[in-house]
Amino acid sequence: MRGGDGIYSFNKDGELLPKEIDTINHLTKLPINSLNLDAISVVTNIYRLAQGLRNKMEREVLSEYGLSWTSFSILYDLWIEQSMETKKIAESVGVTKATVSNVTNTLERKGFCYRLVDKRDRRITYVTITDKGKLVMEELYPRFHKGEAEIVSSLTVDEQKNMSKLLRKVIKDCGF
Repeated sequence: MRGGDGIYSFNKDGELLPKEIDTINHLTKLPINSLNLDAISVVTNIYRLAQGLRNKMEREVLSEYGLSWTSFSILYDLWIEQSMETKKIAESVGVTKATVSNVTNTLERKGFCYRLVDKRDRRITYVTITDKGKLVMEELYPRFHKGEAEIVSSLTVDEQKNMSKLLRKVIKDCGF
């Protein structure tokens, strides 16, 4: 969330400050007691973390390989699975089949994957990682992982495990 003069800050207990509460009241026209501030805080911080992670990785790691977050996500899935149907890729990465098609075009031009149409059902297309794509991922992933570790380095191992457990619970309960 952003206020008129910057990103919200929190007090030492991680709660919204009075100015932020006033801003939320102004923006929403709802009384503050009708808002679940804890939910706002959790979701806002998840969003900020996800955006920060994506921006950091694109800027510091993926750009050197000419990859966007989405193209990396697709290539990563192919690296793990070897070959996937475009519909499954779209579901896994959280994008449309049209986006998968566009990104796959770029990955194919780079020689990282190729597509095959199912001989029995021409509506189904599979994408397969190439040896070049595998080599890129083998070189890229350790650097990507280093960035992941840096992002959570201020947390203890127990805090990381607890956060992971809580996030998995939210993911499961939401059906994501």
